[in-house]
Amino acid sequence: MNKVLTKLGLTSLALLPSLAMAAPAVADKADNAFMMICTALVLFMSIPGIALFYGGLIRAKNVLSMLTQVAVTFSLVCVLWMVYGYSLAFSEGNAFFGGFEWAMLKNIQLTAVMGSFYQYIHVAFQASFACITVGLIVGAIAERIRFSAVLIFVLVWLTLAYLPIAHMVWGGGYLAQDGALDFAGGTVVHINAAVAGLVGAYLVGKRAGFGKEAFKPHNLPMVFMGTAILYVGWFGFNAGSASAANEIAALAFLNTVIATAGAVLSWTFGEWAVRGKPSLLGACSGFIGGLVAITPACGYVGVGGALIIGLVGGLAGLWGVTTLKKWLRVDDPCDVFGVHGVCGIVGCILTGVFASSSLGGVGYAEGVTMGHQVWVQIFSVGVTIVWSGVAAFIGFKLADMIVGLRVPEEQEREGLDVNSHGENAYNQ
Repeated sequence: MNKVLTKLGLTSLALLPSLAMAAPAVADKADNAFMMICTALVLFMSIPGIALFYGGLIRAKNVLSMLTQVAVTFSLVCVLWMVYGYSLAFSEGNAFFGGFEWAMLKNIQLTAVMGSFYQYIHVAFQASFACITVGLIVGAIAERIRFSAVLIFVLVWLTLAYLPIAHMVWGGGYLAQDGALDFAGGTVVHINAAVAGLVGAYLVGKRAGFGKEAFKPHNLPMVFMGTAILYVGWFGFNAGSASAANEIAALAFLNTVIATAGAVLSWTFGEWAVRGKPSLLGACSGFIGGLVAITPACGYVGVGGALIIGLVGGLAGLWGVTTLKKWLRVDDPCDVFGVHGVCGIVGCILTGVFASSSLGGVGYAEGVTMGHQVWVQIFSVGVTIVWSGVAAFIGFKLADMIVGLRVPEEQEREGLDVNSHGENAYNQ
């Protein structure tokens, strides 16, 4: 079944309701256990992975605000996912949205299966993807946004951007029908989040003192710890997207290893050549850049293709956080767009190249050429950028109208930890 879905440009995590009804009555125990472990790993990526990674990147006076934003938005998305999110993303509907057939998970029996594992696990696995996508966004708007504004934005953006894009790519919707390849979230997760973060960074504005004061990561060991957690968790993210403990999961697992290693090396040596010294922050960024770049491709390309994608992704990410960031004139404290946006775009487009069987990939759908597949990949990237950008603009504008986006400047300079949450990370 997974081979068939791969040839169709879908992963088995995107199974349609009709496929669930046609599945065997009893889940495969090995696949069931595998998917529960992968779900736990992806949840581990958000809490504590993203929280620690972003928390270390910002200043000490705002670290608790970051941890709180990640933790509470994570919980909010979990609840919204169960109430209506899963249904709108994965039940039958139109080309852009599912229906409300599974709202509050009604009509899903305890023994219902999705492919070869229980549908309840599919609900949880997909919830973990939605949670980490929202968690990625907050890094671009850190250190100056109101906590209440973040929550309002998440409610709006999840509904208007994440759910329809997930349905279009993984729920059998518009982009899936067009043949777009996205194994584990290049468009749905990384580009989606990066564009929303970029829009938010522009609308919230630059931090007080930006360009005049030195804004340095307050705890690089914390950044490294978050990176290590994200790296381990990412195997649940990528291998789990095969939706079975099979050969495609093995391919995705190995490709994730080699692509990430390649990106760390290309980012490190690239930084060394440009700046004269290799940094820990650069190596950590290379890990994330490589993981992002291989995510859409990991179940479609061969190991050689994965290595090239990683090498290119590392250099692209380095360019994104240095040159492109200056061109955009944006204050993105955690380089969400520079890493997740740029590397996600690179990975999505190169998926169309290295999925070719002549280059070691699993091959295209019957009658599809490399040129056509690359065009489909570019089109899917463009749709995601426009859709997410418009939804993010609406979400941030609504939050601004209701509560205002930014805290007052005096509170921002004193720090969000004490002013927004009444706590200090480091009490002396």
